[in-house]
Amino acid sequence: MGVILMYQLADVVQMKKPHACGENQWEVLRIGADIRIKCLGCGHLIMMSRADFNKKHKKVLRTAKDPVNLKSEFYVPKDKIIIPNINN
Repeated sequence: MGVILMYQLADVVQMKKPHACGENQWEVLRIGADIRIKCLGCGHLIMMSRADFNKKHKKVLRTAKDPVNLKSEFYVPKDKIIIPNINN
């Protein structure tokens, strides 16, 4: 019987307690026996055991494989699009 993960690599998760910088959003960088996360406020890296992470993590805010997040990575506002003039 396999274990179902609630989080995946590159997901943004919320922890139960905020970091010292005040931010409460973390990006999952490594998943294994230990889990490495990065604070999205100050960039601080923390590695903790999977058991500690499962106790301290509250919920997944953004999944990396969500189609909405994948599209927003390549989104360019209409006023920022540059059209080359090739008629010269």
